Amino acid sequence: MKFRTISHRFGEAITAEPEFRSDWLELLSVIESISDDDIQKEHSMNTPNRKSISMAINNLLKSRLVQKGWVSESAIFNDPDYLQARWRLDFSKNNISVEVAFNHGEATAWNLMKPVLASELNHVEKEVQTRLGVVIMATEEMKRAGGFDGAVGTFEKAGRYLKPLQNQLSCPMVLIGLEAPESFVVEHEGKPKRAIFVNIGDE
Repeated sequence: MKFRTISHRFGEAITAEPEFRSDWLELLSVIESISDDDIQKEHSMNTPNRKSISMAINNLLKSRLVQKGWVSESAIFNDPDYLQARWRLDFSKNNISVEVAFNHGEATAWNLMKPVLASELNHVEKEVQTRLGVVIMATEEMKRAGGFDGAVGTFEKAGRYLKPLQNQLSCPMVLIGLEAPESFVVEHEGKPKRAIFVNIGDE
């Protein structure tokens, strides 16, 4: 997949530093390794009743990152009162925490805050301590072409949160916006709606 980035608090510059560079490049290589064919095959095999390709992308990211030693669903806090999903990161490795945010736009601020919680000291005992946050989202084009629900938050909209939340989003961060597939678009059929793939050029 192709992607775009937005840097917050010099996040992208920091990825070039030795303690971040290897893991950052590994994360990007996993994203880039996911092809349009991979998405279609994963969707057809494991998520055929889904309306969008979001779960297929999630599954592919998870399997490939875990294979490279990233921790999936890692707890931010080492406290039994804070072990639910809302207090977990999608992925972490060494100094980097990652959220994959294909959920409702109303959750955008929380998606941005979770890497901050993982990177800042807190009154609750920490399980993971990172120093750079990464939030992966769909671009507006991916949202349209990938069959995403209209309420899903996007990379572009999240970028507009960074300025007013400058003081709250206190850790370096990089937003990654996944670009639309190049070879197909998703249309819908049935009730409830489910995705069907239309190859570009066949429309």
